[in-house]
Amino acid sequence: MTGGEAGGAPEVLAELAARGETLAVAESLTGGLVAAGLTAVPGASRVVRGSVTAYATDVKREVLGVAGPLLAERGAVDAEVARQMACGVRALLGADWGVATTGVAGPDPQDGKPVGTVFVAVAGPGGAGAVRELSLDGDRARIRAGSVREVLALLLRELTGNAGAKDTEQNGGN
Repeated sequence: MTGGEAGGAPEVLAELAARGETLAVAESLTGGLVAAGLTAVPGASRVVRGSVTAYATDVKREVLGVAGPLLAERGAVDAEVARQMACGVRALLGADWGVATTGVAGPDPQDGKPVGTVFVAVAGPGGAGAVRELSLDGDRARIRAGSVREVLALLLRELTGNAGAKDTEQNGGN
């Protein structure tokens, strides 16, 4: 990320603005980086409704509406948790689209998942959406930056109709 903008943010915002649609963000491991990258772009206020940094598991449950039994059974680092976070923030903030990040940035594993395991999700109108599992390399900062890039790329693919890729993808990075 350079200049405070997340890679892909200008393209995502331009596409949403052209469609007259809005976006809400739910973040865990990225701790607000997705929202910061989006709102660094001039004119973002036409599209971005807001964000929730749901770092704690109980916030995912109580604010975003992630199912308690799901969290208890699988932990917070899970594809379905990411999907529910995206759907929850979309409903909570009244947006057309919701995106979410959850995962393990390190330095230690979490919920039995190794460092670099990340789930990004998109939820949109008419049941549109996708979840992607990532396996990112690097230190905490690189994993978080890669998560931001990947959730915006997933959203852009959903918006532009190029979402035919596999739901699970492995991405390394040096």
